[in-house]
Amino acid sequence: MKKCVFLDRDGVINKDLGYVSSISQIQLNESIGESIRLLNKNGFIVIVVTNQSGVARGYYGENTVWEINQYIMNLLAEEDAHIQEFYVCPHLEQGIVKKYAVACDCRKPNPGMLLAAKKKYEIDFGHSYLIGDSHTDIQAGNNAGLKYSFLIKTDGDVLQAVEKILSIEGIRET
Repeated sequence: MKKCVFLDRDGVINKDLGYVSSISQIQLNESIGESIRLLNKNGFIVIVVTNQSGVARGYYGENTVWEINQYIMNLLAEEDAHIQEFYVCPHLEQGIVKKYAVACDCRKPNPGMLLAAKKKYEIDFGHSYLIGDSHTDIQAGNNAGLKYSFLIKTDGDVLQAVEKILSIEGIRET
């Protein structure tokens, strides 16, 4: 069983500029590379779980989301910070794109994305955490049964949350 830290994307990994629809809008948060590198070094896989209702709203397509995610992954790889996978929920029941205008179990606060990752990667939720910037992120972590979820307000809080996770796990080496 693997230990995992789930991260929200907009607001945790990159600055939340609303509906991010282009790689030109991506500004990584200052401490995210160091934070992910610390997690990787200490045996955690890192998985991103992100609601992207802009797809259902018709603001951009799924391909745009995947292009942005790949760009983020590449930027972080340059900092020796590895993301295992991005899980994306493009749904919004009130959306205008019929294909995505559905109720689903993956849209946070529902735990569907986390449960899918648990199954695929054999994740031990007793040693797994979530870092998010909204109450729906925290609810998703709680609904999935994660050990603990962290609500952050600023970029620097990501690194503090990671240090707290390492402390909870009894890991002294940072």
